[in-house]
Amino acid sequence: MASSVASRALQTPIARTLNDWVAEAQTLQDAGRFEEAERIVAQVIDSAPNFLPALHLAGILSYKLRRPLEAIERLERAIGIAPDQAAFHRNLCEIYRTQSRLDEAIVHGRRAVELTPDDPGSHYNLGVLHYDRLEMEEAIASNRRALALDPTMACAHFELAEGLLTTGQFEEGWAEYEWRFELPSAPPLLPKNDRPLWDGRPMRNGTLVLIADQGFGDSIQFCRYIPEVAKLCPNLVVAGSAEMRPIIIQQSGIAAYYDSWESIPNFDAYCPLSGLPRLFRTELATIPATVPYVVANSEKAAKWRKRLDAIVPGDFRRIGLVWAGRSTHGNDFNRSMTLNGLSALTALEDAGFISLQMGTATEQIGYYYGRAPLINLGAEIQDFTDTMAILDGLDCVVAVDTGVAHLAGAMGKPTFMLVPYAPDWRWLLERSDTPWYPTVELFRQISPGSWTEPVSALASRLKRSSSSRGGTSIQISVK
Repeated sequence: MASSVASRALQTPIARTLNDWVAEAQTLQDAGRFEEAERIVAQVIDSAPNFLPALHLAGILSYKLRRPLEAIERLERAIGIAPDQAAFHRNLCEIYRTQSRLDEAIVHGRRAVELTPDDPGSHYNLGVLHYDRLEMEEAIASNRRALALDPTMACAHFELAEGLLTTGQFEEGWAEYEWRFELPSAPPLLPKNDRPLWDGRPMRNGTLVLIADQGFGDSIQFCRYIPEVAKLCPNLVVAGSAEMRPIIIQQSGIAAYYDSWESIPNFDAYCPLSGLPRLFRTELATIPATVPYVVANSEKAAKWRKRLDAIVPGDFRRIGLVWAGRSTHGNDFNRSMTLNGLSALTALEDAGFISLQMGTATEQIGYYYGRAPLINLGAEIQDFTDTMAILDGLDCVVAVDTGVAHLAGAMGKPTFMLVPYAPDWRWLLERSDTPWYPTVELFRQISPGSWTEPVSALASRLKRSSSSRGGTSIQISVK
């Protein structure tokens, strides 16, 4: 109905202006009603094929509707008509970036800055792109320029933090990392209150609430600090999701764990788990990395080990697999891969793969034709207690950058992580090891978007290892 009404209106002498229709489509887009917005924009373009506001919005809508090639075509067409519109270049830069077409993205990112040198958004976009190209000095400089123009720009502060932390500049990096809670997409850390953020000093009286903020992987990584916090704050409680309870509650010094704000007693100060590295002035050399600091329930581990004994040949290595994270993650296009992309691994002899994959990516198992057997346990995993118990019975884990990889590392399990070309800050640069998890070995992309080389290197690594069982099949040195 909306489409036909728009069509008639655009063809009548008393029609609303084209700008009116584009403004209505923009309002719909802002409300997340992308299909409705696109129908209106399509009618505008049918009436006026070169109307730039409609072409630009059409490109953005195509991208949000997961049609990136169409989005690129529409924005390139708009730039062909008006090559000096900075917004067109800025948005096209971002779309090319998400498609790992970084050489094309840099052309448009630099052009946007040339056209609008005083626009902090253009410098920020260029900084993100430099990060993805591993041009860290340029990334840091671009974000510093954005902040010189707008010191309150939270996304530029956060991107600056990413660049600093990735290059091991922890002191300033942790300070900039605090801006993550000011990002427009960031949910409130806790309900409105008048309690202060903990400053890291001893608090012998009163109650401190630690908040398991951000994702599963972050909570697993940063909960290692809890025992040290407890030495300073004896009355310590943790607020986090129910899913995280069996992992975090293992850390010593926790008086109580709450998974709803309504049940938390009065408290005197609070702190997110992800803020603890800053308060403890963590540097590369002082990262607390004693593992394991998480263990499986012994009864559950015995149950799952018995199950694995029944379904995996006794002389086969048991290798856990996770090839994709949550699709809703903002960086999922960069960190996740397909099961088919692991084909070089599935030709291994004397190896049985145990899928710990969850979510829609499990559908790919139906198209698995590898030589090595693949056993899907993902559908049977109820919570992290199951995941830990299964991990306990495996020889090693192969995973992309997900919570399972963090969990395996926290358990001291030999883990081989496939890392994208532009890694998350915690994996630093160039290293094949990580100071956060001594038993994790990193296999990095050598070109954006291509998993061929790291998977091939990992396959060679596994082939070199012994095929014997009993915990000696995979050796990772702890330095």
